[in-house]
Amino acid sequence: MASGKHAVAPADCRAAAQYLRVSTESQKYSIENQAAAIAAYAARRGIEIVETYADRGRSGVSVAGRDALKRLIAEVELGRSDYQCILVYDVSRWGRFQDVDESAYYEFICKRAGIKIQYCADEFENDGSMASAVLKNIKRLAAADYSRQLSKKVFLGHSRIASQGYWRGGPAPYGLRRQLVDERGRSKGILQSGDRKSLKTDRTLLVPGPKREIRIVERVFELFVNGNRSRTEIAADLNAKGVRNARGRRWSMLTINNVLNNEAYLGHIVFNRRSAKLGERAVHNPPEMWIRHKDALAPIIRPHLFERAKKKLRELECGRTRTDKELLDILKDLLRREGRLTMKCIIMAKGVPNCSVYARRFGSLDEAYRRIGYRPHVRYRFKEVQAHIQNIIHTLAEQISADLEGRGRRVAFMPELCLLTLNGDVTVSLAVARAVKDGSNGARAARRWELRKMHFTRSNFTIVARMDARNTAVVDYFLLPTANLPVSKKDHRTRISERFFGEFRCADLQELMVRLVSRIPKVADHRVSAGRRRSSGSPA
Repeated sequence: MASGKHAVAPADCRAAAQYLRVSTESQKYSIENQAAAIAAYAARRGIEIVETYADRGRSGVSVAGRDALKRLIAEVELGRSDYQCILVYDVSRWGRFQDVDESAYYEFICKRAGIKIQYCADEFENDGSMASAVLKNIKRLAAADYSRQLSKKVFLGHSRIASQGYWRGGPAPYGLRRQLVDERGRSKGILQSGDRKSLKTDRTLLVPGPKREIRIVERVFELFVNGNRSRTEIAADLNAKGVRNARGRRWSMLTINNVLNNEAYLGHIVFNRRSAKLGERAVHNPPEMWIRHKDALAPIIRPHLFERAKKKLRELECGRTRTDKELLDILKDLLRREGRLTMKCIIMAKGVPNCSVYARRFGSLDEAYRRIGYRPHVRYRFKEVQAHIQNIIHTLAEQISADLEGRGRRVAFMPELCLLTLNGDVTVSLAVARAVKDGSNGARAARRWELRKMHFTRSNFTIVARMDARNTAVVDYFLLPTANLPVSKKDHRTRISERFFGEFRCADLQELMVRLVSRIPKVADHRVSAGRRRSSGSPA
């Protein structure tokens, strides 16, 4: 800990949140060590830690998967934070973002909301001075470069291990096992699921597994190549017999596909077929970039059978065995037999190419539907429905913003959360209620309205635009306290009957605005009085 830092807290930093992150349980950066250092920093400056955000086992190269950091940023943006600063062990714990501007962006969000970030173990005070700005950016660059260098070292290490015929890590494929050997190649036993080697000098080899599993692998290849069975049918057959895959789960088309593509069954170790740069999506590498060690273990599939399976997979993936017209004719025949088309019925239909074939050939499954003149039921037009909902919400947000700004109110709209912030204090969620029917009584089924996957949890009020029976136009609006919405946490959807809305109904947008404006001062006054009570020490 640097000794040259001020021993008192800034006047505007009495309460603080702490953010902790660790990618692996190393001694230096363990959650406990970070918390202890931050606690000592806060104690010397008279700061009280009132909130903790912790991301355990999360990489710092991006915000993906870091739920605690995302929750922190969201609460800061929504004004729900009861602290004036955020304490972080050092710049690298905030993140090792490969674009240092991203790290600065998340810090700026906090700064814009009046919340400072203090790095407790770094040799500078984050006070906005030129010196601190320079040092902070140097630290950010160093943190990003550390991840890049570490990634290179890990890749080179894995490449060297694979090139020597060793298994580089992870569970063994179905029908194979991991054998632990010492530095001289002497066997130390078979590793069970979840076991890891304890010595750096030890290595792991793949070896054939139980004969029962080997027979199942052989049967998968035989059924696919000579039995003309689809990958989905093979998976269904194994599941019906109670056979579980290498991870103890049910088989799927994808796991069968992985078996048919795996050269380990030929006795070869192959590495770098796919790769991903830090924080980016994985890409498929060309064969010349693959690292292969042949004959690393005894083969359990004949080369001729494996090559035939590989050729058939290529034909299925590219659809080379059928013309566009043939593919569409197959889809038309299925439509005539089933009366409708869904992804499930396409996957389960015998002799019908996988949905991915249509998506690659025609750009999307919807485009293949369009070419055969088929229009799915509205409940299956997910993208179209979602686009319609978003358009209604954005239009409503624009109308509300224009009206309130004309009345002298400040309005901010966050489209990602479908959330309006009024006067920097009152938050209003926007939602659309689409008409649905409950039960199976046909025309006599009760009419209800469904709100799905909306962000209600952190707003004061919710404005609901209710659609007509055909979901073509908005018929009325409802302004109600968000706490009154019975949102299901299980599937993020709410179904509401006619009786629920009651007194909250507004016949048109004009009436909605009158009610909304009348509520803004009341909520704002409540917040101010509550803040005064907290600052004076009396209970809120």
